[in-house]
Amino acid sequence: MTQDINLNKTVKIFNRRYLGSKTKLIPFISDIVASECKNTKSFADIFGGTGVVASFFSNSHKIIINDLLSSNFHAYQTWFGKEFVDSSKIKNIIDEANLNICKEDNYFSKNFSNKYFSKENAKKIGSFREKIEKLFSENLLTSREKSILLTSLIYAADKVANTCGHYDAYRKKMGMNNDIIFQVPDYNENKVKHAKIYNEDANSLVKRIKSDIVYIDPPYNSRQYGDTYHLLENISEWNKPKLFGVAKKMKDRKHLKSMYCYKSAPLIFDELIQNIKSKFIIVSYNNMETRGNARSQSKISKQEIMQILSKRGSVKVFEKDFKQFTTGKTKKGAHKELLYVCKI
Repeated sequence: MTQDINLNKTVKIFNRRYLGSKTKLIPFISDIVASECKNTKSFADIFGGTGVVASFFSNSHKIIINDLLSSNFHAYQTWFGKEFVDSSKIKNIIDEANLNICKEDNYFSKNFSNKYFSKENAKKIGSFREKIEKLFSENLLTSREKSILLTSLIYAADKVANTCGHYDAYRKKMGMNNDIIFQVPDYNENKVKHAKIYNEDANSLVKRIKSDIVYIDPPYNSRQYGDTYHLLENISEWNKPKLFGVAKKMKDRKHLKSMYCYKSAPLIFDELIQNIKSKFIIVSYNNMETRGNARSQSKISKQEIMQILSKRGSVKVFEKDFKQFTTGKTKKGAHKELLYVCKI
């Protein structure tokens, strides 16, 4: 099955499925911030994910955004970066990638075709990734232009992947036959003038930054984002490692592991909170302490969050019914998103 290629269509920051995405919760979060966090000028999102929360608050606050995944870091450079971009160059490269007919196999197609992607799409993804790396190595792209092209590739790959929206596994039968279409990211949509972008461990970062509001949306359970999105990290890093197992994951993923997915999460969270320098701390978590299967259950209890935050100031808790995007395996009835607001 093919699609009509609209070379003039752009892709937006929220055009991704992502585990724990807060896109649908932004009105809830913004209302709480407006009522509880008066006279604030800066907003730090230290587990940024897709960046949609920071994008919203960039209209009214100076932004700090961070994530452990390099694929998300490249997206932040795309949406929030300040470096000049040659728009015509970006469009021409993406147009050429869309029209490219790939006959030969490459690293990506050899590993991922007829699994996560059709043979044709896998060839095209690998070819485009090689092109980006070649242009950058020849100093024909700036760092931000490289990030914009990678973001175009990653968003496009997500749309045609033979998955439920993550890369822990793929469907046994190829159910997605649409041709991949690369689109120009709408990187000027926010016109962010004040943004600082990081790609590191949040617990280390908070020791060096200050912000009126620090928003915390950490992993909730044992499912590592570095495992869930290993394929996108492979595209981003492009070290072409040898892959293992049915899911074709990189063997060395230590740098992608979050301590918030282990039993020690309450201790790590306590350390984080005590080192934050802000007026308000906002924690987004859920009510999955004893719900679903063991892998889906929250690593930090509501009582632990309250106890830890109360060391820093007064705490209010707000909740909202929320049907979260999941891996498709866990039934999460009566799921609620909890928002803890701590006034230092």
